[in-house]
Amino acid sequence: MPDAEDVRRVALSLPDTGEKIAWSMPTFRVAGKMFATLPEDETSIAVRCPKEERDELVLAEPGKFWIADHEAQFAWVRVRLAALEDEGELRDILADSWRQAAPPRLLDSYPELGLPGADG
Repeated sequence: MPDAEDVRRVALSLPDTGEKIAWSMPTFRVAGKMFATLPEDETSIAVRCPKEERDELVLAEPGKFWIADHEAQFAWVRVRLAALEDEGELRDILADSWRQAAPPRLLDSYPELGLPGADG
């Protein structure tokens, strides 16, 4: 099961990513734009996710994904770390969120990131 240190290591391995404390928790940003947070209890992460996909994820796997009340109006979803299969799944989720926040210059430079089945 991935833990908070795995989240930090994987997130910071993505191009042009940094960590910044905001709202008393670690947040991960690409080119200054937030793509993941590690809330206070560090048992879950919040990542970017289009609302239509988010709703489908929550319905399909409610033990893994949920929507925090204060994030309901935003395109974010929570992911329970204990429900992840392995670090590969964590990397896929973080890379997908990274891709949604990354500027076009980075997307062009790293087209393989976040694509299903990519070992990036």
